[in-house]
Amino acid sequence: MKASWKPGTMVYPLPAVMVSCGATPEEYNIMTAAWVGTICSEPAMCYVSIRPERHSYEIVKRTGEFVINLTTEALAEATDWCGVRSGRDFDKFDHCGLTAERCAVVSAPAIAEAPVSIECRVREVVALGSHDMFIAEVVNVLVDEQYIDPETGKFDLERARLICYSHGEYFKVGELIGNFGWTVRGSSKRKEIKRDKKKE
Repeated sequence: MKASWKPGTMVYPLPAVMVSCGATPEEYNIMTAAWVGTICSEPAMCYVSIRPERHSYEIVKRTGEFVINLTTEALAEATDWCGVRSGRDFDKFDHCGLTAERCAVVSAPAIAEAPVSIECRVREVVALGSHDMFIAEVVNVLVDEQYIDPETGKFDLERARLICYSHGEYFKVGELIGNFGWTVRGSSKRKEIKRDKKKE
């Protein structure tokens, strides 16, 4: 039986990312966001939803650029701190010991310590209520080479030790349980699941 709750944001887990922005070093800032994600593959597009009262809001709206930086266990403390402190009061790069790295396309900085930095250029801003959604095209992606498998060229998710966010809490990304399409390819994992169900 399921209980009925009032409408709320219950789509969890979510990425816990640090969004970096600013056109010059003097205004570089970092905000933590969970209302972020992919919305189109061709062209590649992402979004981030930001409250108008946040310091980063005016920077992103004015410059039309931002960078989505994926976070890791090693960045967990900085991720949380950048979400509860304002760039009006702190230089977040300096306080957290993070490095502002020049991007390939946008003026906003990437976070050098992040395994993946997604350079975004705003296409549209949609006012929704508590947040405005910044819909953006991905114009470049920076990936730390230490996490790229030299044989396959794929990003090694497990070694990067990414984190996610769920209802006010941070979690490590779990173990691999299957690949896209494994349910129709006769995967051994699929067979194991079927066997376990029979035992029940």
